[in-house]
Amino acid sequence: MAKWVWICVLIAGFAAMSVWSNVYVSQAPAAGEINSPAGAGSGEPHLSVAPDGRVFLSWLEQASPRGHVLRFSVRGKQGWSMARTVARGSNWFVNAADFPSLIVMPDGSLAAHWLTMISPESEAYNINIVFSRDGGANWTKPIAPHRDGTKRQHGFVSMFPAPDGRLGAIWLDGRKMKDEETGDMSLMYTTIGPDGRPGTETTLDGRTCECCQTSATVTPDGLLAVYRDRSDKEIRDISIVRYTNGRWLPPEPLTKDGWEIDGCPINGPAISSSGSSVAVAWFTAADDKPRVSVLMSRDSGKTFAKPIRIDDGNPAGRVDVVSLPSGGAVASWIERSRQGVQVRLRQIGSSGTPGPSMTVSGTSGATSGGFPRMARSGNDVVIAWTDAGEKPRVRTAVLSVQ
Repeated sequence: MAKWVWICVLIAGFAAMSVWSNVYVSQAPAAGEINSPAGAGSGEPHLSVAPDGRVFLSWLEQASPRGHVLRFSVRGKQGWSMARTVARGSNWFVNAADFPSLIVMPDGSLAAHWLTMISPESEAYNINIVFSRDGGANWTKPIAPHRDGTKRQHGFVSMFPAPDGRLGAIWLDGRKMKDEETGDMSLMYTTIGPDGRPGTETTLDGRTCECCQTSATVTPDGLLAVYRDRSDKEIRDISIVRYTNGRWLPPEPLTKDGWEIDGCPINGPAISSSGSSVAVAWFTAADDKPRVSVLMSRDSGKTFAKPIRIDDGNPAGRVDVVSLPSGGAVASWIERSRQGVQVRLRQIGSSGTPGPSMTVSGTSGATSGGFPRMARSGNDVVIAWTDAGEKPRVRTAVLSVQ
């Protein structure tokens, strides 16, 4: 992992040294910040929306005297609810890029995941998935979606409702790696039923980038998953894999940036859908030119229009995206500006026209912002990010969209 972190620092370095030039004029006001339920020392936020429109925020806090706690809160008309605890432990694998998550299934049950260490020497860790049938008051025993039994990395999980009503999960799986430096990371898929029984494990791609986030969404025509791929020539662009008519199709290249890099940039893509409208956001630094772009589709991801560049000239990536019922989208990313490191948003119209960028909050420090997350409920887009100030804390804001 140290190798990948070092490469990520290099990418941030040449981004900071690039000549500042706004791609679009930034005149929009910042989104309105709302009081966060997360306390001091919190981080690794995740957002999801329930079928009834409620927004769920999950995050990690440090436990006393040691370890970590996974907590969550629900946003209602009066703001965020009192925080509740999912689980706690002293052997968790905690990393700003590989964060826990919580989603709400169509039947109202909750599913959450976190990571636990197997071997600190090799940075091996397992995925733990739990369910709650009573709104988070009680949780089941942890279930691992992978059954390989290897002391390797398993993480970067995306969870979603599978077509048969079971929980679906994709993740990066290191079972084929001989050690941290050799072998191939794979993209895997399985389902878990209401009774806790896991389904068959399926390999979606046998060679992927080692530590970039995955992302998945459900459309009327099936499932879509995006991830950073890895070719034999170390080209690490974005690929897509589709589940339709009861089976997974072979993966296909989604972007053709030609980013050749000998190591993982720790900068995965994001995908979102609203009906048959789909949006994908991603970061690349091909040809030593960092940029953030969005692809949009009107046919459930079967075809995509031309890429739309959305950054302001000096991005660090760490993207997220939410689709809008209008066919447009809102994308977020981290931008390095004269004022410091900032979390920014940009709305893209259904025609593909980008609006002005919006600064959610000015931050400071190389790791500020973490990996901002977004979720849409009605006309509200909720944003969560980690402010790595003197006392790191998860902060939240809301943007009203048309």
